[in-house]
Amino acid sequence: MKKLKTYFVILLSFVSLYSAAQQNGQRIFVVKDFGAVGDGKSDDAGAIQKAIDACNAAGGGAVLFTAPFTYMAGPFNIKSNIELYVQGGAKILANPDERVYTKSAFRQNPGEGTVWIGGENVENFTISGNGEIDGNGISFMGAELEDSYELKPFNVLDPRPHVLTLVAGRNIRIKDIHIGNSAYWTIHLIGCNDVVISGITLLNSLKVRNSDGIDLDHSKNVRISDCYIESGDDCICLKNRREYEEFGACENITVTNCTMTSRSCAIKIGSENMDTIRQILFNNCIIKKSNRGVGIQNRDEGVVSDVTFSNMIIEGHLFSDVWWGKAESIYVTAYRRAKINHKDASWRFPKDATEGRVGIVKNIYFSNIKCTSENGVYVSAESADKLSNIVFDNVDLFINKMTSIPGGMYDRRPAQVEGFVKGSTSGFYFDKANSIVVRNCSVQWGSDRPSYFAHALESHAVKSLRLVGLTGQSAFPQKLKAVKED
Repeated sequence: MKKLKTYFVILLSFVSLYSAAQQNGQRIFVVKDFGAVGDGKSDDAGAIQKAIDACNAAGGGAVLFTAPFTYMAGPFNIKSNIELYVQGGAKILANPDERVYTKSAFRQNPGEGTVWIGGENVENFTISGNGEIDGNGISFMGAELEDSYELKPFNVLDPRPHVLTLVAGRNIRIKDIHIGNSAYWTIHLIGCNDVVISGITLLNSLKVRNSDGIDLDHSKNVRISDCYIESGDDCICLKNRREYEEFGACENITVTNCTMTSRSCAIKIGSENMDTIRQILFNNCIIKKSNRGVGIQNRDEGVVSDVTFSNMIIEGHLFSDVWWGKAESIYVTAYRRAKINHKDASWRFPKDATEGRVGIVKNIYFSNIKCTSENGVYVSAESADKLSNIVFDNVDLFINKMTSIPGGMYDRRPAQVEGFVKGSTSGFYFDKANSIVVRNCSVQWGSDRPSYFAHALESHAVKSLRLVGLTGQSAFPQKLKAVKED
């Protein structure tokens, strides 16, 4: 009976797709009809590519992955006017053989992973269905450690595949799919315009480093909504990488009604930003069990401006130093990038430069945000002119020691100055900025208060700090005042 019910659901799914395709005048191209085996062992990349090519040549339609099959595949390329439809109970699985991945995800920079499912200049493309796209990430990892996996050594090309890499796409839709288990970034959209990502479940191992969820790189007019994301690295990240500088600003982005968990930063802007990131809205989101909740981490010459975070719940705690962050619920920083001997160091600075500079961060608004973590809000820059007009309105902090991992410091990696900075843990900690408003905010402390817990608000070298309706005492009111300014 259970098997009969499963096949009935699959049949309904097929009928629904077929009806929708017919209404739109589309044809359906079933990958099994093009030679796909679907046994989870044979590499079906060739058959998948044939189905995609035939669909594109016919003027468009749906490429169908039927259930209950697992289509193991090496790299393949998507094309325009196609809906890649993965039925519930079907799975596309990355080939675990590192040798089949030969195309760098970052053009001439080979040190940061490869392309698995890729496409360039693709228009009118959709991924949908209730099936799975599985990056087979653990297959590319080294030994399992307590809180992460070791990264395997490589010579020039890092073979770890990104799941989906689209360059210069237009009218892109990614909906309802289960996607993840990535060895590197999961969804990387570069220079894309008019994108909707909705209703997806994106699950990566929380132990896999570099396993970002969604990376918007030089992309515009993107709407992300109603998604559930777990990733070891950043869940949603906005950036402007140097390898794709011709695509210009990352702008006009909305993210709503999403739930996220990360061992790094659930929502991050930066650190790579050689252009402009602007007109960004995050609203109605929940962040759970993350190292850092919301982070603006400017480390390059680009500008970050006009960003709003509103109606959010942030829950975090400390993780080991493998992961960037020190449990800051909200983090806004601007420091020039560190000079390092690293596999991709030559791509971190402008051409022929050996040292970078950092652009400004301005017009950043935080409204109606409730935070529970082992640290508070950290705003810091190399000079006050780099940060301006930062507003905190109805931001409530509850700070308590919850893990055995040492605190009492802030993480400024990858900054040219000291990466880890020892300091008191205050509710709001400001260090070098211009024009900060704290309005109708509060700070409360839990029962476990280590000696480094300090003030409700601590400010150093801030020009124009305005406090209106801040409530809360220091962690130790008998010896520390609530607000410390110098």
